[in-house]
Amino acid sequence: MSKFVSTSLCVLLLAVAGPASAEGQVLSNDLSKCQRGPSTLVQISGLKAGTGKVRVQSYRATPSDWLAKGRWISRIEVPARAGSMTVCVPLPAAGTYGIAVRHDVNGNGKTDLSADGGGMSNNPSINIFNLGKPSYKKTAFEVGNAPKTISITMKYM
Repeated sequence: MSKFVSTSLCVLLLAVAGPASAEGQVLSNDLSKCQRGPSTLVQISGLKAGTGKVRVQSYRATPSDWLAKGRWISRIEVPARAGSMTVCVPLPAAGTYGIAVRHDVNGNGKTDLSADGGGMSNNPSINIFNLGKPSYKKTAFEVGNAPKTISITMKYM
């Protein structure tokens, strides 16, 4: 992996890690909540290990909210499953959102840059120019009054 991608992935993992306490709600992964109403069914692929935890956080797709400390809407943490998994993210209303995913491979609650992985809605490229924090415009997607399915591919160093 190139040094540029490695450095950018490190910054991405720190951004996705988020604060230990924040304004949002911690929810369980209840797939039934993605059967109606504003919600996002997040299909995560490329999980390299079935250890640790996967954290999925939703944000409003605005410059002041996207990946900002304490600005996430909801967080779902689930045990990791190698390969792929699906997480339901209920949303407060129809609107424009972004999703960030982090795989804490050893489950220690800390960002281990050499092991942990991350991904975002719309699977933006990560490079030296965006330093692992792609613009909210690149990760934004619209959700109406019905569930929307998105796919996120995990990236690791």
